[in-house]
Formats: sequence, structure tokens, C-alpha cells
Amino acid sequence: VLAEKRNLGSKDGPPHLVAVVPLHGAAAVRDALRLLQSQDGATVHGDEGRATGFVLLCPRLKQRWRFVVAQAGDLHAVLDLAKVADSLLFLLDPADGWDNVGERCLSCLFAQGLPSFALAVPGGTDLPPKKRIEAKKKLAKGIEKRFPEAKLFPLNTEQESSLLLRHLAAQKQRHLAFRARRAHLLAYAADFVPSHESHLVGTLKVSGFVRGQTLSVNSLVHIVGHGDFQMSQVEAPPDPLSLNPRVVKGQKRSQDMDIQDDSLNGADEMEEDVKVLMKADASKQESLQSEVVPDPMEGEQTWPTDEELQEAEASLKANRKVVKVPKGTSKYQAAWIVDEEEDTEEDDDEEEEDDDDMDDMMEEAASQEEEGSEEEEELAEEECETMTVSECVRDEHYDEKMEQDEEQMLERYKQERMDEMFPDEVDTPRDVAARVRFQKYRGLKSFRTSPWDPKENLPRDYARIFQFQDFSRTRKHIFRQIEKEEAEGASVGWYVTLHVCNVPVSVMESFGDGRPLVLFTLLPHEQKMSVLNFLVRRHPSNNEPVKVKEELIFHCGFRRFRASPLFSQHTSADKHKLERFLRPDAALVVTVYAPITFPPASVLLFKQRSNGMHDLIATGSLLAVDPDRIVIKRLVLSGHPFKIFTKTAVVRYMFFNREDVMWFKPVELRTKWGRRGHIKEPLGTHGHMKCHFDGQLKSQDTVLLNLYKRVFPKWTYDPYVPEPVPWVRDETVPLAQDVELE
Repeated sequence: VLAEKRNLGSKDGPPHLVAVVPLHGAAAVRDALRLLQSQDGATVHGDEGRATGFVLLCPRLKQRWRFVVAQAGDLHAVLDLAKVADSLLFLLDPADGWDNVGERCLSCLFAQGLPSFALAVPGGTDLPPKKRIEAKKKLAKGIEKRFPEAKLFPLNTEQESSLLLRHLAAQKQRHLAFRARRAHLLAYAADFVPSHESHLVGTLKVSGFVRGQTLSVNSLVHIVGHGDFQMSQVEAPPDPLSLNPRVVKGQKRSQDMDIQDDSLNGADEMEEDVKVLMKADASKQESLQSEVVPDPMEGEQTWPTDEELQEAEASLKANRKVVKVPKGTSKYQAAWIVDEEEDTEEDDDEEEEDDDDMDDMMEEAASQEEEGSEEEEELAEEECETMTVSECVRDEHYDEKMEQDEEQMLERYKQERMDEMFPDEVDTPRDVAARVRFQKYRGLKSFRTSPWDPKENLPRDYARIFQFQDFSRTRKHIFRQIEKEEAEGASVGWYVTLHVCNVPVSVMESFGDGRPLVLFTLLPHEQKMSVLNFLVRRHPSNNEPVKVKEELIFHCGFRRFRASPLFSQHTSADKHKLERFLRPDAALVVTVYAPITFPPASVLLFKQRSNGMHDLIATGSLLAVDPDRIVIKRLVLSGHPFKIFTKTAVVRYMFFNREDVMWFKPVELRTKWGRRGHIKEPLGTHGHMKCHFDGQLKSQDTVLLNLYKRVFPKWTYDPYVPEPVPWVRDETVPLAQDVELE
């Protein structure tokens, strides 16, 4: 740790990367940068990657710095720079500290993981001395909540700027786990070479300083916001930010490199001095395959082989037992004769067997009505989804669209309130038989203890994903290899040029527009698709209802993507109940199809407004990669006691025909006041039924019947996330308590 800290910013390590983030629109950014550049004996170079950034070389202090400016309103730029920056320099306003945009920026940075930081206050010299002291006290009190025990640095003179630089160099570096185990770099220069087939795709040459871990050419590289790619070779050009460029510098590479006097300006001479460190080995290089191509014939049944027949006979012999039977009894008849010991055991488990038989019966349905009911269910689910479509604010039909949006929002608030008051309750349809409408559901004796096979009735999308036999063991093995084995490649602190293959030209256009270009190497298997589970909690700044399977934007570790997730309860059981809305008062597990990422990794969930802004709705961390996590959707059918006796009651309005009562007869009943019971028999033809309970019902009680079905996420993974519109706080969203139910 000490060696890592000493190398940071020195001649042997990468330059100290400082991301400058103004947290207030009125913060004096230009004055602060000018003071930082005016150091004694320091050399200032313009940053090729950012128009407003610069590189500061201080031979006297034996330190080199790279300052990159990111506006607080540019969400992606701030989060991308915070992923790789050694330190963050927050610029505050002397009077107000930070505004609403700065507050949101801090919330996102704290949730993602904050590196080392410093707080600077440029300006404020025009205030009278008394008011200046009052403003300083007010500001110090205001930052206590966000930054306890943090020191404020005034930034108005060259001496104060020198103190700030010394503090940045000497302070303890915070450890961010997700980047410490992966090699990463922030591009200092980039060049695009189109391929022969198309000018839209080509090789991207990215130059920068290696950070984190040793960079291997055979591993895959992820360009943040653009996807995963392979590398063809790694070169070692002369260091353009050397502290003593006139001296021949011996580096820890296979050959010594001569750095020319004018190598900073002459691109031709730099190309002559470029050394190829390593080229990709096709036999060792990681594949870009992210999905399994399913074979439709893989599950085809064939006639068993001789070995399988012998194994089956051996297992039958092992399970045989000696039973006393009358003379002349066949093997088939003997199998039905039960011992007295078994008879008592079967009596105890009789109810459980009835429930198991009922589960099988409920899975079957009339073949004529199956297709129609599936279509109706899919349509009902699709109607609940909302699509985010970017619209222009200056539209002729602006008022009409705003009214529609507000009506939809109010309807969502009502649905969320109804789900809180009557969780999972649905009305039994009158036009469709309940045994057909709910044919995919089953009853459970106990939600906690009843078995549910995780491999049962898996969707076709599960044939496309990868699953670990033991995820935690694989993760520990990979991390142990990183710590113990010395990988071959470019070491931390080297200035290298990566040749990244088959990159779209849009990556170079984004870099040309001044956006940061951040690269992370992937650990083994991290390009493959699987089922990811995130543990998140609702962010207090957002109270808008978020429904299940609604498209959200994920910032997970170094990735960002769009997907429609499932929400479920976070419990230690083997089954987890689906939540229809993102709850504000509890931590929930979010399940999506996404590329594998090894925890620890932070996650931020955003929701895109119709005008293109991204609202932060939840924050959390990656829980595990587990396709076997069972998410159960519960339906509750309700009925009302019509006639009440000592331990029996006549219940109506749960079903509307006699056949449905007979179909759901084995499922256990419960009431809101804690009674338990079961259906004895149907009465009449209109769905009335006689039920037996463990006590007398109250007239105001409600009889409930629980049905369960396993649900899976939808394959809606999209690696493309549009750039957000500059954020403005939305004051038009109504509060949940203001919405009245009819």
C-alpha cells in the first residue's frame, strides 16, 4: 500500500488523476484552474483528451498531475471519471455550497463509491471580512452532514493552491474494490484506423497510463458506455508526460527507450520510437461469446443404452424390500400392500400428498382453452409496461401530452396504494373460468417449507445463459489468482497504446466531443450473460411509483445498460415473493438478465423521463449471479362469509361456478383475522361453498385463498444507454399522500 501511494504521481507511477467537479453553477472554475497552474517551476501541458483539462509537471516536488474537469450536470462524464480518478476535487460556492444539481451529483457519487476527495472554495474575497467569516461558518456547518470531519480549503492565492496540491498528494487513498482488481485507464490520446471492409468499424488506438492491475493483451477490454472488445496488440510509446524528458530514462521494460527532446511535439518521431510490447495469442485470448446458442435437439429423448438399462435394474434391486403377502399374489398386487408402520406415516402425510396431487392437477388444463388464456395473460402483463420515448419539450401538443402523463402517473399512484392496502389480491373473472385463468398457478401448504424444484419449467431464455456450478468458489479462485500470480503484460504506471479491434467510429466521435474515454479489462467469464441479482434500496429523493418489468437504466460497477427487472423480497428462504412495486420502506432484490460481474460492485438505478432526463430511484450493490433464485408471484382470491356457524361458514364471491370450487378444493384457506380452514363442498351452482375453519369467523372477516407461480425476468437487456438531458428537479410530481382512492 505504501509503495502504491509513493508511486502515484511519481516518475515510476501514473500521474495523479484529479477530477475537478464544480458542485454549484456559480463556482469559479476558471479562477481555480488558473491558480492550480501557477506553481513555481511547474510545466503545464494541454490535455488532448479534454478541452478544459491540463497536465501539471512539478520536477521540484517530483510529482505530476492530470486535472480533468467534469460539470456536475453531465451525469455520465462525472460517474465515468469517478470510476478511474485517484482524487476528486469538489469546487463549492462560498455562499451556498452546492445547488440541486450538485446535491444529485453527490448522491450518485456516494452510491457508486467515492475515491479520495478534497473540498475547495474559490472566490468570496469580494465580501466584507465579517460576512466572509459568517459565510465560512455557515458553509462548514452545511457540509457536516455530507462530509463529516472534512476540511475546507480556500482557493484564492498561489500559496493556498500549493497547500491544496500537497493535501491531495499526501492524503490517504480510498480503496475501491471493483477497480482495484481490474486494469483500467483513462485515454490521454486516441486514434481511429478504419478497416478495409467498412469505414464505420476499425481499430481504435488508445493511449494512456495503466492503473489498478497488470494489463494483459489476451483479456477482453470494456469501453464504458460502448461494449466489450478484443485487443490485437499493446505498444509502448515514449512517455509524453515525463518529469525529465531530456535524460535517457531506463524503464522496467525489456528494452530501454530513448526519449527525444522534442518528443512532445513530433508525432513522427514518437511513432519511430514505439515498441511493440506484446501481441494477442489466438489460443489464449478470451472469446467475445456472450450467449449460448441453444440446440433444439438437446433435450430429445432416445432409447436407453444397455448401460442405462443395467443401472436402472440395479437401482430397482437396491430399493426392493421383503413384504409378507398371501399366496398367489402378483408383484403388481404386492406393491399395493402397505405395512402397519407405513400406514401410520401415510396418515400423517395425507394432507401433503393431497396438496401435491392438486399442484399437478392445476398445472393441467383444457387444451382447447390453453392458448387463449396464455394470450390473455401476456396481454394483461404487456398492458402494464411503460415505454420511455424521448419527446421534444417544445411541442405543439405539449399540454395534451402533459395531461396524459399526469393521468398515467395518478393511475400508477392509485395502483401502488391499492397494492399496499390489499397486497396481491385480484378479482376472480366472471367471463373466464378460474381454473382456466389461473391454470399456471398452484397452491402451497407452506410458502416457507414446501419444496419447489428450481429446474422445473424453465423458459427458453435460460438455454442462452451461463451458470456456475459454485459461483462463490469461482469468484474466490479468480481473486486468489489476481493476488498471487504475476500476470504477464503492461505493469501499473506504464504509458501504453492499446489496439482495440472492431470498434465502431462512434467511440472516436464521442472522444472527439470531449467525453472521457474509460477502459476496463474484464475478468474471466465477465462477458457472458447470466441472471444477476442486485440488493437495492429506494432513494429518498424520489417517490414516483416504479412498477415491476418497467424499463430502468442500470449503472453496475463499470457497466451501464437498460433492462426491465423483477422486484422480490430479500429473505434467507429458498423462495422469494414478487413485489409489484419498488417499495420505499424496505430493501428489495432486483433480478435481470445481464453480463456476469463479480462482486463487490455498486449499482445505481435510473428511470428515464419522457423528456430524456434520468432520475435516480434506487441505489445498492450486486448480491450474486444466481439463475436458480426462485421468485414466486402470489395471487390472492378473496371471498366473504355469507352464513357463519360454530366452525363452518358458507363463503361466496370467491368463485362463480361449481366446477371451480371442486378444482380448488385441496388448497388451504386463511382469513385476515388469522383463521385457517379448507373447502368441504360446493353449494348450488353459483360458486357458494361450505368451508370448515379452526374457529368461529367474525362477520367482518375476509376469506383468502393463496395461489403461486414462478416468474422469470424478460430478456430486455440493451447495452446502449442514451446520453441524459441536463437534469432539473421535477416539481410537478404529486405526493403519494395527496392521491385519493375512489
